[in-house]
Amino acid sequence: MDSQWRAKTLYPFLGILLLLSLLYLNFNNSDDNYFSFPIFLWQPKIGFVSTNSTQFVIIDDGAGGGDSAFYVNGWNSYWLMMESVWSSSRPKVSEMLKRGAQMGLTVCRTWAFSDGRGADALQVSPGLFNERVFRGLDYVIVEARRNHIRLILSLVNNLVAFGGKNQYVKWAKEAGVNVSLSDDSFFSNPIIKDYYKAYIKAVVKRKNSLSGVMYSEEPAIFAWELMNEPRCASSSSAPVLQDYDGKWTEKGESAFDGSILSQISFSLDLMEIILELFLWLKAWIVEMAAYIKSLDNRHLVTVGLEGFYGPNTTNKSEVNPGIWAASLGTDFILNSATDNIDFASVHAYPDSWIPHADLEAKTNYLSNWVDSHIIDGNFVLRKPVLFTEVGSRRDVDEKGVHKRDVLLKIVYDKIYESAKKRQAGAGALIWQLLVEDVDRYSDQFSFIPQDSPFTYNLIKEQSCRLKRISAEHNRANKPEQVDRCK
Repeated sequence: MDSQWRAKTLYPFLGILLLLSLLYLNFNNSDDNYFSFPIFLWQPKIGFVSTNSTQFVIIDDGAGGGDSAFYVNGWNSYWLMMESVWSSSRPKVSEMLKRGAQMGLTVCRTWAFSDGRGADALQVSPGLFNERVFRGLDYVIVEARRNHIRLILSLVNNLVAFGGKNQYVKWAKEAGVNVSLSDDSFFSNPIIKDYYKAYIKAVVKRKNSLSGVMYSEEPAIFAWELMNEPRCASSSSAPVLQDYDGKWTEKGESAFDGSILSQISFSLDLMEIILELFLWLKAWIVEMAAYIKSLDNRHLVTVGLEGFYGPNTTNKSEVNPGIWAASLGTDFILNSATDNIDFASVHAYPDSWIPHADLEAKTNYLSNWVDSHIIDGNFVLRKPVLFTEVGSRRDVDEKGVHKRDVLLKIVYDKIYESAKKRQAGAGALIWQLLVEDVDRYSDQFSFIPQDSPFTYNLIKEQSCRLKRISAEHNRANKPEQVDRCK
């Protein structure tokens, strides 16, 4: 009787208790406890995302039905990794991802970097990492997949916040490397480029401590982003960032076929700069995109551009928000045309870029800005165009109109019309969404969607519109995600 009781009651009870204990330890680790238990049994099966000309597609993973069109309605929450470092704040991350899924959002863009000596820095010095912070990023990825959310992971910042390229240059100087005063030496100095490559490799080849899945094999990662808003504005290094193919000059003259010396007149000093820059093996974007692809050929790669046109791009200067935008060392067409760049990224901030314009002028500018980049994706790049940051302030005009909703609707409508025609406008990600008690990450464009009912409904309706288009394009395929539009 005792043996039967143990077999039928005690042992199963102890087994369930052990399993629950392991799950508790896995999801509720104390901040000093690094025990983990693989949770692959709880991870939904999702496919990798690829491209087919100007469209995103979810690759057939062997389940049948073939590839399926995928249109993106997403958001930015750059703070997810930082709030996942400590177990006490992880519920905020889970809540943000859950709320995103409830709005039908499918992609979240977030930082996979934090460089420097702070307590929550991921990379403390070149090649030296804080494992606690890395485990925070592990948690973000696991929770994203659990909620059927895919992540765009940005790998370094152009800005000083969270270290950025400035921190890499500081590390090089501290190591005795002879670098220029400009932070833009990040793009050209071989030692600094090696620092960055080592970082890329550490991230891309990491094995998730919670799921046991290599990042390079994780379908919840939508894409790697080379840099958040790269700019190379110093006069001595501006061309380094360009996707140089022999058709660009610092002064923006037309293409040349033979010797640059024979066709273009430069001052001696400028020519010396150009010749020196020719010595670099590859332009930074070309080199880094190729390097990521050598480590991981399953994920998409994008640059992280704001979308400004350079002085060399014909008939596009009027699309920029001002003359200043052509002087930042970037060019949407040339930078996005690189073979290993899978889709083009664009940002949109009419409130910041043309701050003194009225709402009508901002709507006209934004409409032209979106149209121009979608057209370039269709006919020049032949790649998807993703508006990875769309931000505006929640100002109210004298008629009670919320400007943010007006501007966001312009972008959403144009993405919707492009998607209906199977053109290059592949989606948009609003900047940025918060949950309660993460105010320290707030800026003038951040908001809690539930606190803005009209914006919330606008976001959700866009998710539903794009889902319907995907269903129409994939009539023979079973939808991957739960339909929240009914």
